Amino acid sequence: MKKELEHFWIGEAYGGSQDWFLEFMMRKGGCAAQTACDSALYFAKHFKKTKLYPYNEEQLTKADYVSFSGVMKPYLRPRMSGVNTLALYIEGFGDYLNDRGETEVTMTPLPGETELSVAKEAVIFQIDHGYPIPCLILKHKNSAFEDYVWHWFLLNGYEQYEDRLMVKAVTYGEWEWLSFEELWDTGYRQKGGLVLYGQIEKERKKKNETNSN
Repeated sequence: MKKELEHFWIGEAYGGSQDWFLEFMMRKGGCAAQTACDSALYFAKHFKKTKLYPYNEEQLTKADYVSFSGVMKPYLRPRMSGVNTLALYIEGFGDYLNDRGETEVTMTPLPGETELSVAKEAVIFQIDHGYPIPCLILKHKNSAFEDYVWHWFLLNGYEQYEDRLMVKAVTYGEWEWLSFEELWDTGYRQKGGLVLYGQIEKERKKKNETNSN
């Protein structure tokens, strides 16, 4: 089974890129802001939440996206330790949503300590219902994931096999398929996790509680 969300292109870039940001610290540590920018633009374009993107979501330009990053910066600014917890992202992006009068988009943390089977089910459920998933990876034992160390990015697709789950990771205006099992198994105690968007997450939890009783 395979599912990919319809994302967006800015020129030849698949989503935005923090490499475009004008300030050095935003290029170096603006991955949380960029993930929030992509999320807001996705909701504006595909959920008709047009007040979340202050430019034309139907005619996307790099210049507008870079300007948008300046709007998002105060909410998820770069800092010495980075936006290194799910709570910091939820607080920052939540403040942005509130300031735009958006009350329907909710966020629920799924910590990296969560059992793999539960995390896989959440990924499939969220993407099946049209929600991209912000993902935070801190340290990782596998050098194959060095580009994702101490980094925020989006998951917006999956392909399920009998013995593994592949996920589509989106960052720096590009995408690639990764093994979710390997991505989730960081090998360190300090972990990131996922942020689950939408009222639909409450229904998922309610369903799981019903099934367990």
